[in-house]
Amino acid sequence: MEEKQNPTLVVLAFFSIYVIWGSTYLLNKIAVSELPPFLLAGVRFFMASIIIFVIAKLLGKSLAISRKQFLNSIFVGFLFLSLGNGLAVWALKYIDSGFAALQISAQPLVILLMMWLIQGKKIQPMSMIGVALGMLGIYLLVGQKEILNQENAVLGMVMIFGCMLSWGYGSLFVAKADLPKNYFVNTGYQMFFGGILLIVMSLILGEQWSNPINWSLKVQTVMILLIIFGSIIAFTSFNFLLKSVSPEKVATSTYVNPIVALLLGWYFLNEEITLQSAMAAAILLTGVYFINTKKKLALFSRFKK
Repeated sequence: MEEKQNPTLVVLAFFSIYVIWGSTYLLNKIAVSELPPFLLAGVRFFMASIIIFVIAKLLGKSLAISRKQFLNSIFVGFLFLSLGNGLAVWALKYIDSGFAALQISAQPLVILLMMWLIQGKKIQPMSMIGVALGMLGIYLLVGQKEILNQENAVLGMVMIFGCMLSWGYGSLFVAKADLPKNYFVNTGYQMFFGGILLIVMSLILGEQWSNPINWSLKVQTVMILLIIFGSIIAFTSFNFLLKSVSPEKVATSTYVNPIVALLLGWYFLNEEITLQSAMAAAILLTGVYFINTKKKLALFSRFKK
């Protein structure tokens, strides 16, 4: 008989993956206005990994890892975090946070097409409808003249697309990869290696570093929120929900996150929500719904925020 879960914890966990993960677009947008993108992401994930390792040891979890798991963790950390998150944060220098969230909401479409191209998986009729709607939604979203005319907006869109490709391949790789069995330890290693690689990439690109003491209070606060809430609490909530409710319910974060990001960007950063963006969001998220139908796609949410 399945153990009954505390409904209060379930509600709080859903709040985490809905609102906290949805707010990371806003938080990254604020921080990247002052900090270079790869340094920002690298510090966030490296610090989060250290905290995760400390918590894991306090909980009595073993941090032992095989050579194969070590190499796979480096590769997955690179795909999910160094490229997947690093490019997304960089793109926020050029595009609005709500717009980025909407574009990233098409991730299930990208993964579905990659499964078809790389693994030869047949696309089901319902998913075909989702693909058509998703492509139409993306076309309406990125084809807005007022956005295309913004300086470096196209570059930001290309970066988001690169982030989605990296995330998509990482999702396919993780499904068959040998990784630490404990999800908390697994997360720690991926964040650790992803964070280290981001810091190395920051050095290679010659990003200007600065002492955290000299960061503005706003950015210091945002970094703490990203580390504690966006990286640790939200992901722990995500894994808690995977064991407590159906994956289909967990996957509803795919629809809620971009809406939360849009509203927060509009309220706090005065980002404009155009009628065409609203139409694109409705069509795109409907397409994602058709793609997710009868498919357990909760893995699409991992690490992308």
